[in-house]
Amino acid sequence: MSVRDGAIEELRAAVGLQIADEQLLRELVAGLRDVEDVLRDVVRSDVQAVNEAARHLVEAGGKRFRPLFTLLASQFGNGGRESVITAAAAVELVHLATLYHDDVMDEATMRRGAQSVNARWDNTVAILTGDFLFAHASRLVADLGTDAARIIAETFGELVTGQMRETVGPGPGEDPIEHYLSVIAQKTGSLIATSGRFGGMLSNSPQEYIDALCRFGEIIGTAFQISDDIIDIDSPSAELGKSQGTDLREGVRTLPMLYELAEDRPDPRLAELLSGPITDDELVDEALGLLRRSRGLERARETLSDYARRARTELAALPPSPARDACESVADYLVARTH
Repeated sequence: MSVRDGAIEELRAAVGLQIADEQLLRELVAGLRDVEDVLRDVVRSDVQAVNEAARHLVEAGGKRFRPLFTLLASQFGNGGRESVITAAAAVELVHLATLYHDDVMDEATMRRGAQSVNARWDNTVAILTGDFLFAHASRLVADLGTDAARIIAETFGELVTGQMRETVGPGPGEDPIEHYLSVIAQKTGSLIATSGRFGGMLSNSPQEYIDALCRFGEIIGTAFQISDDIIDIDSPSAELGKSQGTDLREGVRTLPMLYELAEDRPDPRLAELLSGPITDDELVDEALGLLRRSRGLERARETLSDYARRARTELAALPPSPARDACESVADYLVARTH
């Protein structure tokens, strides 16, 4: 098997993964191929409509960062490869399920450069397909033991709680920026934390390594969302693989927007535009232009750099290795991709 595999080149481009070690690269290539096999097998259904909808996002590809991190985390232990592959497929199924549901809530029309399920079929099909994937993720994890089943159930709870808190908004007296950061830690960080936890736990890693991988996962997951917030404002739709300005259209205030609104003297026109959902394309473009020149976007980049630094600090608890170097490269990439 060649380590110059096209899938790995795409992976490097997607998450900035830098791996010089040939053996580690071979193991990740093999592991990700096995994860893809599990994913395709699990989502297969005798009911044609279910089969087509469930395979839609699996076959669209994506970063596959969560299963990748599960595989990387397993490098700090010894053994348990089959269980690690199962867990890696399960966390990706959970992620895919949340994407189906997110597209319904966002009324998105594109996902990963392709038509979203809710646009191709309808909202009901998208919601039920997400539920279908959640069910199969639970089935996979059930084979890994009661601890793993409890962990994935707790993660489901964090994901739903984060989404609910985002929908409801900050409570009276709650700082909007702190609320937002804690919400994305739940919505994005919690599943990546579980990915690292599973990889370490199922490969029999020492507990201190498992804890460090879990903390790194939550921090880097939150950083991923901040990075996406920045790119959604500062990159064209063709590079995003989805429509730009979705949050503006839905009236969702991301970190750069919240920082700008927290300024002593926020741009009055931008504050007006951010007062609610924007439905007009020209107004969306105007808001994006103002955000690109805002102090809020600059502050979001500063926060991203801080999260990347904290993530690298957590990795110091792990032994020096090509796998640790690979994790560090992801933290560096998250900052670099926003400039």
